[in-house]
Amino acid sequence: MKNIFFAFLGLLFFSSGASAQLKSVKYTDGNQNLNGLSIAPAKRSKTKPGILILPAWKGIDTHSKQSAQKLSKMGYYAFVADIYGEGNYPTNTQEAGKQAGFYKTNFADYQRRIQLAWDQLIKAGANPDNIVVIGYCFGGTGALEAARAGMKIQGAVSFHGGLGRDASRVNNPITAEILVLHGADDTYVPATEVAAFQQEMRDTKAEWEMIYYANSVHAFTEIEAGNDNSKGAAYNEKAAKRSWERMNSFLKEVLK
Repeated sequence: MKNIFFAFLGLLFFSSGASAQLKSVKYTDGNQNLNGLSIAPAKRSKTKPGILILPAWKGIDTHSKQSAQKLSKMGYYAFVADIYGEGNYPTNTQEAGKQAGFYKTNFADYQRRIQLAWDQLIKAGANPDNIVVIGYCFGGTGALEAARAGMKIQGAVSFHGGLGRDASRVNNPITAEILVLHGADDTYVPATEVAAFQQEMRDTKAEWEMIYYANSVHAFTEIEAGNDNSKGAAYNEKAAKRSWERMNSFLKEVLK
C-alpha cells in the first residue's frame, strides 16, 4: 500500500513539472495553406496573456520555437506565425530575401498574415484583450506592422528588426506600446531609417522606447549567426540576455 502511495505522489510530481509542448496548427489564407505552432502556458492564469511570435526571414526556425517554449514556462500562451505558407518556405538566404522583401513592400499582405496568426492564438485560448506581438529581424518589422495596422494588441516588441516604411504611407495613430531592441552597430538599418522611424513614433503619438546594445549588430539574439560582427549579423550573448530581460519587464508592464 505504501509503495502505491509513493508511486502516486511521484506521478503527481512528474505531471506538475511536465512542460507544455509545441503543437502544429494548420490554417489558411484563402487557398494558401499555413502551418503555425501553438503552445499553452505551463501554468495558466485567469488573465490568459498571449504572445504572437513572428520569425526571422527564413520562416519558423529553432530560435522562434525556443522563444515559444520559454514564454510558455513564463505563463503565456504563444503562437509562432507562418507568414510564407506551404510551397514558399525559403531554402537559402537569396530566397529568404525575396520572400521577406515581398511582404515588406506589400505590407497589407504581411499585416493580414499576422492577423490570421493572431486569430489562431486566440483560438488556442489566449485573451484577445491581452496580447503582445514580438518578432525577430523580418519578424521585428512585422511586430511594428501589427501596431501600424491598429491590430488588437497591447504592445509590439522588435528584436533587431527593420524599422523602415514607405514615406508615402499615411501615419495612423498607434495605440499599442512599442519596444525596439536594437544593435548599436547594426549596419542593416541605416541612420536615416532610424531617424524616420523615431519621427513616425512622434507623429503617431505612440508610447515607445528604443534601446541600443553596445557592440551589437543585426541578429544579435541569433546563436546561429556566429560571432563575427564584421559580417553584419552576429550573436551577442550579453545583448541577447539583456534584451530578453527588458522584453520580460515590458510584458509585465503592458499585459494584465
